[in-house]
Amino acid sequence: MTASHARLVQLLSPAVEATGHDLEEVTATPAGKRRVVRVVVDRDGGTNLDDVATVSRAVSDVLDAAEETEPDLLGGAYVLEVSSPGTDRPLTLARHWRRNVGRLVMAHLADGTSVAGRITAADDLDVTLQGDQGLRVLLLAQVVRGAVQVEFTRPDSPEPDPDPHDGDDEHGDEPDDDKPDDDTDEEVQA
Repeated sequence: MTASHARLVQLLSPAVEATGHDLEEVTATPAGKRRVVRVVVDRDGGTNLDDVATVSRAVSDVLDAAEETEPDLLGGAYVLEVSSPGTDRPLTLARHWRRNVGRLVMAHLADGTSVAGRITAADDLDVTLQGDQGLRVLLLAQVVRGAVQVEFTRPDSPEPDPDPHDGDDEHGDEPDDDKPDDDTDEEVQA
């Protein structure tokens, strides 16, 4: 970790935490005459677009103030990108496991083995996985990292309707009760 990275973490952590989020990652990379500052945040229950906007304002305020007192920190202009972690983020902290209860994961253990299963429970000390061999409790101290496995259909998701037009007449011209009749159209002036 470079001195500037450590300083960014030190500056941004309190601002992000004040919004109710955890600072998962921050990077600042050169992009032409400016820097791109990428901030990844998360919290229990997930992060939505309104949360990202709130965090963006808080982080931007801190970075703007820091540029006044520490102009070499980012070296001038910057572009800020705030996002939540994707499914490819490694699960390395207890909160990562807790926030992914119900997801299928691969846990890589310190002894070189791996265990696959669905997270059924997680706390600060261990994680419980339901796999082919039944329930298995892993001490987080033994887990090097984990990775969420991408599933196109999760077991708890509803089955897709095989025929979304089932019940429509064969021409698909049944009236839609949610839409007004054609004779109620308003005139639009250009």
